[in-house]
Amino acid sequence: MTPMEKADTRAQSPAVAGTPAAAPTEGAGIESAQTRATGKHKVVVVMPAYNAAKTLRITYQDIPHQHIDGIILVDDGSTDETLQIARELNLTAFVHARNFGYGANQKTCYTEALKEGADIVVMLHPDYQYDPTLLPQIVAPIEAGEADIVLGSRFLGGNVMGQGMPWWKFVSNRFLTKLENLVLGWRLSEYHTGYRAYSRRALEELPFLLNSDKFVFDQEILVQAAERRMRVKEVPVPTKYFPEASSASFLASTIYGLSILLLLARYVAHHSGLVKQKQFESFHARYRRVE
Repeated sequence: MTPMEKADTRAQSPAVAGTPAAAPTEGAGIESAQTRATGKHKVVVVMPAYNAAKTLRITYQDIPHQHIDGIILVDDGSTDETLQIARELNLTAFVHARNFGYGANQKTCYTEALKEGADIVVMLHPDYQYDPTLLPQIVAPIEAGEADIVLGSRFLGGNVMGQGMPWWKFVSNRFLTKLENLVLGWRLSEYHTGYRAYSRRALEELPFLLNSDKFVFDQEILVQAAERRMRVKEVPVPTKYFPEASSASFLASTIYGLSILLLLARYVAHHSGLVKQKQFESFHARYRRVE
């Protein structure tokens, strides 16, 4: 399938599908000035981009713009026309001095989205692998006050191998997801999706700047959310695999998998009190207001 083949691979019922076993953290968190004034959440889409020139435009065109308030693209040192196309689309764009990595890209994305006053931040890859039209379903649980984080699950969206996921990615995803559920006490269908939404409160409380600049960032921020007992829900999202879509190599995926095992081992050591680690501690949890 190519980006221009607009086959209907969208979810039939993109309803919230999964909840964590951990109890939610109480408190509504800090809202932006827009929310306080209008009652409407400010939704900002962030696009962590690297050599996305072939698919950026079609991804942008499929975004339901009536449901969002802004788009931020961060170019992680692309060597193609990604930044030029972002300018043509009039996106708020930032560019890294060099290629720092996927995690570093997200750090810039979330930092700048919070500066823009976002109440909800949606990460959408500009490679057109995830369906942009499902964005309203992705943000709905946060808008309803039911979740702090929403994950778009490929495994709730249909037959992932039939949609093109390589068998070795399927096997590793299933193994790592079961292990992460066991360690974190959640019941998620997958942890490795690139289609996510975060509430402002989640991004302000999670010390994501302490996380890796590499792919394991995605898992580190979820481990931090588990430690803070944040509410995570899932929405089914089918995906498209085609040559223009970004995809990690077998070697990169192997390194990613090993880094997750190390991450979980460090978290177990922290959670048990054996070796406390600053990465899993929230600044907001250090103090409270005296009533």
